[in-house]
Amino acid sequence: MNQVILPGATLGVLGSGQLGRMFAVAARRLGYRVHVLSPDDDTPAGQIADVEINASYDDLDAVARFAQGVSVVTFEFENVPAATTDAAERFAPVRPRGAVLHATQNRLREKRFLQSIGVPTTPFAAVRSDADLARAVAELGLPAVLKTADWGYDGKGQRMLQPGDDAAAAWRELATPEAILEAFVDYECELSVVGARGIAGDIALYGPIHNEHRHHILDVSHTPAALPEKVAGAALDIGRAILTHLEVVGVLCVEMFLTRDGQLLVNELAPRPHNSGHLTIDAHVTCQFEQQVRAVCGLPLGSARQIQPAAMVNLLGDLWQHGEPAWARACGFPEVKLHLYGKQQARPGRKMGHLTALAATTQEAVELALAARKSLEGNVESMSNA
Repeated sequence: MNQVILPGATLGVLGSGQLGRMFAVAARRLGYRVHVLSPDDDTPAGQIADVEINASYDDLDAVARFAQGVSVVTFEFENVPAATTDAAERFAPVRPRGAVLHATQNRLREKRFLQSIGVPTTPFAAVRSDADLARAVAELGLPAVLKTADWGYDGKGQRMLQPGDDAAAAWRELATPEAILEAFVDYECELSVVGARGIAGDIALYGPIHNEHRHHILDVSHTPAALPEKVAGAALDIGRAILTHLEVVGVLCVEMFLTRDGQLLVNELAPRPHNSGHLTIDAHVTCQFEQQVRAVCGLPLGSARQIQPAAMVNLLGDLWQHGEPAWARACGFPEVKLHLYGKQQARPGRKMGHLTALAATTQEAVELALAARKSLEGNVESMSNA
């Protein structure tokens, strides 16, 4: 089961979005073949993979056939049913293992796991009824955030509760049997630590990444983050502890708040490459996607050393509201890299790509990335007539 999977073998990916696409690019560069399975056709990952299989994750026979054709199975998003990973694991190792998915798919299980290993989290309470919610509000106070326990991302499945709000109405709107109420944290900044762990327990961590969100979606990430050495070290220690205790084989992202009094609180875990880590493609010796390939195949991990300060900005479907963005303008910034995901339909809030800027300082990289994104506004026709 722990045998090294060498280049030339076929790797299987459950899920076919942009994370699967960038994993497939890294795998192909290393000489592997890639098969992907998802319910969709002509997907970001499928455009790069050798084989794209269109099947529901609940079609366990299709999942079993898929696993029989690959040497290892990994995933690009954590909302894969347990029965799916169980069916795949009958025929190929699944990395990270299903137990990691189980712990991180549900916010209550995730928080309780973190508590069990002594990692500080945002204060929370379980909500399964109106009475639970009333007790949670009394305990944690408002403002607070009410979230579905399962299947939430990018702000989906959550409601901010302010003093005077009808909490019971928000609970009914979520229409979920189980939720979590989290105390609102007055934080200094949001951070993430992306790390990889190999089969032998070796760990490679990227330095803390500073993140800024807009409408609950990641907007700007930059690194190195301007943090006191003690705080940066503590963030890395938290990442290392979680990777070790979960026995992850693959990549994991730990999202954290840094409070105004200097405390780190873990908000969420993602047992896969993460949006905030996309800048590692251009700014580090080994990117997060190559680390995922190396880890799940049993190869030694690569260096996570940063080569140059960098910033990443997301490109959402909103940019297309006045026509095709002016790509030539962004490419006119020599120190900016354009990454598009091959999605056919642009919708507001949908992640369509990203830009990464490299510069002498982090602040310069942020300013450059924002300027390059600003240059995209307006379609190609209007650019040619300017």
